[in-house]
Amino acid sequence: MRYAIVIERTENNFSAYVPDLPGCVATGATLEETETAIREAIAFHIDGMLEDGLSVPPASSKVEYIEIAA
Repeated sequence: MRYAIVIERTENNFSAYVPDLPGCVATGATLEETETAIREAIAFHIDGMLEDGLSVPPASSKVEYIEIAA
């Protein structure tokens, strides 16, 4: 599966979440650390859902960048 993730810079670190998996979040000191942490969080989240007998939602979010004149 391929899920969209959102990574945001905070005052002290980076934070990531998965729009299609509510509650699936991770943080890290660097972008690379955050990407690794969110990958692990996705796997853990999905494993937990399956263990609980829940269905895993399909990836449905779409990410695009839009350029605007500054």
